[in-house]
Amino acid sequence: MTKEKASYRVLGMMSGTSLDGLDMALCTFRFKNGRYTYFIEKALTLPYPKKISAMLQKAYSDGGRELVKLHLEYGSYLGDCARDFLQNQQVDFIASHGHTVFHQPNEGYTFQLGNGRALAQAANCPVICDFRTADVLKGGEGAPLVPIGDKLLFPDYAACMNLGGYSNISLSRGTSQPAFDLMPFNVILNRLAQRAGKPYDAGGNLAKSGSCISNLYKDLEALNLHPQAGQKSLGTEWTQQFYLPVLREYENKRSPADLLNTATQFAAFQISEVLDREVGTGRVLVTGGGAKNTFFIEQLSAKTTASIHVPDNPLTDFKEALIFAFLGVLRHRGEINVLREATGASESHCAGEMYAVC
Repeated sequence: MTKEKASYRVLGMMSGTSLDGLDMALCTFRFKNGRYTYFIEKALTLPYPKKISAMLQKAYSDGGRELVKLHLEYGSYLGDCARDFLQNQQVDFIASHGHTVFHQPNEGYTFQLGNGRALAQAANCPVICDFRTADVLKGGEGAPLVPIGDKLLFPDYAACMNLGGYSNISLSRGTSQPAFDLMPFNVILNRLAQRAGKPYDAGGNLAKSGSCISNLYKDLEALNLHPQAGQKSLGTEWTQQFYLPVLREYENKRSPADLLNTATQFAAFQISEVLDREVGTGRVLVTGGGAKNTFFIEQLSAKTTASIHVPDNPLTDFKEALIFAFLGVLRHRGEINVLREATGASESHCAGEMYAVC
């Protein structure tokens, strides 16, 4: 492919920290008159088998030997999933985010599980992956990466917000697209729902049935979360060190419904403050699993002056997979796909490792 190529067909693959499953989106992109357009041909969230889910959950605490083995095994698993999903349909390449295990940009490293070579071999298709490492080496956070897609694919919104394992936002500022993480989201809400025997709180109905725990709310406020552009990106380490210890003080004392109600209302208030400050009355595109949490969206809409827009599927569920496919297109064209104003790197740049079929 050359930079002059006007049409691309790409499979985007995304695994979020909330471990809901593997998102796959087969996307077509076209470049015409200086603008990119997209179409999601088909998309699927493949729930993880118990074995894979357990492997991913313990990867954070695995030793070196186990992690190296898992890196290859998970890469092959991704390739098998891609091959089955495509069913011999031709694509230009696969763009894979991988599964984040470690994210410590302040210490100079980040690690996404899913070896690209193993993926390419199993899928029998070229692969572009590892979009974060180059940015960390340039002094950036390696995150968020989605803002370039927000800027080029969704220019009509004042902001784009994703509610996944972690919530994050990117802001339209003319030629600039600053972005930052907001707070842990589904990694917290799913954990609490699982205490009630549910994989997640569908529609926020369990949270809606509960009551706010005032002392827990105050303790969460004491974390002093004030999300803003230029802050450090959040990862598992931050949640383990700061958020979860506060939550554990109440987990065995109050019902999951009350815990969920409190965590959901706290998230809505914190995020509304950011929207009021950064967006005002502008339109905000809200996607990700949390966008289907009706109780949260109701709470957020009541607290903010911004206009909240939740799109129809498949965009709600597969926007991140779509944008990682788009990052692959930009990488293949040699164009900037990581923005310095979003990650804090020394410069905007083109990131991603490319693997041909062996």
